[in-house]
Amino acid sequence: MLTTATNRSERALAPLLISTWGVVGVVLLFCQAMYRLGTRAVEAIQMPLTSSQLWLLVGWSAFNWYAEGYRAFQKRFSPRVVVRAHYLGHNPTLLRILLAPFFCMALIHSARREKVIAWATTVMILCFILLLRHVPQPWRGIVDAGVVVALAWGALMMLVLHARALVTGNVPDFPPGLPEQPRGNPTERQ
Repeated sequence: MLTTATNRSERALAPLLISTWGVVGVVLLFCQAMYRLGTRAVEAIQMPLTSSQLWLLVGWSAFNWYAEGYRAFQKRFSPRVVVRAHYLGHNPTLLRILLAPFFCMALIHSARREKVIAWATTVMILCFILLLRHVPQPWRGIVDAGVVVALAWGALMMLVLHARALVTGNVPDFPPGLPEQPRGNPTERQ
């Protein structure tokens, strides 16, 4: 009798741990980027900035919060990460669990369209980073500050949406972008 209850609690805990690993893995990738970019942003902010550079810093950061943080991360990327994480929790495979952050970002096991978008965005970001390396301070730090604001908002939204899904059981209503698009609740076992 005790073994049956233990098995049930372990089965209930596994989806929670797997989905949390997926979301936290993506957040950790964001944190790594925020740390690297944040050091350059702080370096630029500590420089004597002209008033136009200061206004550009504030304006760019506000624009990036809205365009990337709110519109891209909060409205699209973060809900998809959480939906895919919860799907993974209920449909685990060893490889997907090991690569959970990449699964949650739709870089693997996703519909063709989502995979192309995810990989194209990743390559575009890498090209942008390579180009930005040649931009002198404080301009590079100003750009990096805006990116850090957007990444921080995106990471926060992933954590909030995931916590809400864990507490209420309501996963965001967002298509998971899976190759075999499931009908109904994306967390249901296939």
